[in-house]
Amino acid sequence: MFKVRATLKTFLGDEEKYPCHMEHSVGDEIVFDGERYLGRLCPDIWPLLTPKVAALYQAGPRYVEPPSHYPFWYAPPSVRDPLKKVYDALGYKPVLNTLIESKYHMANLAPLNAFKWPPHSERTVMKEVSVVCPDLRTAALFVLEAFDLSDKGFAIPFFRRQVTILDRVSKNQGIEEQAILEHFSADERREIYPPLVHEILLPLDDELVLMSYLERREGKVFVTEKGKAKLREFRETLTKKEWQALRL
Repeated sequence: MFKVRATLKTFLGDEEKYPCHMEHSVGDEIVFDGERYLGRLCPDIWPLLTPKVAALYQAGPRYVEPPSHYPFWYAPPSVRDPLKKVYDALGYKPVLNTLIESKYHMANLAPLNAFKWPPHSERTVMKEVSVVCPDLRTAALFVLEAFDLSDKGFAIPFFRRQVTILDRVSKNQGIEEQAILEHFSADERREIYPPLVHEILLPLDDELVLMSYLERREGKVFVTEKGKAKLREFRETLTKKEWQALRL
């Protein structure tokens, strides 16, 4: 589970002519930490934002927008041509150049690098998770990202398992991933929530890898410098009793 940040990247509309009455500015951020939202946000954005926050909270950087799979983002514009109907069954002819519209034309709301000719060399269209203010005169663009593991709400016990995994691996750098469980006692594996079994260990490891706290190399695992810093940061939050209980 992940913390999620939404950042106002730009105004696609004319913010000078149609100012944002929430007085948002480029660079404004709102963070979901797993139990609460931190920051201020226009109420018109909330209904658009929350479903994507929920997806990123669960999937982290693995989440991609479904439309990003469309091939048509990489097709050029077209014009109607009945003579082409025998080929495509609809009757369109490609326009083999990139059309440039005026600054605030509606076409500029299309995703970045869509409908270019020649096509953009990488499949980057809609790879960013974003929402646009429904007031298209101003069109504030917020980009969302999963930027850290969640350590709040019902994610807390899972996060604690993850930092104890970092601890055990840091003391045994390069161990086989399957061997991590051997560095927890039977009681630590079975009597603490969530039980640390293979089916839970691997997705917890996946999240550590996604946040660059852990690395996998040929079936072996290593704690990164970033992971070591995260572990040190966590240790500083613990009481002596917790530190002893977790064997950190």
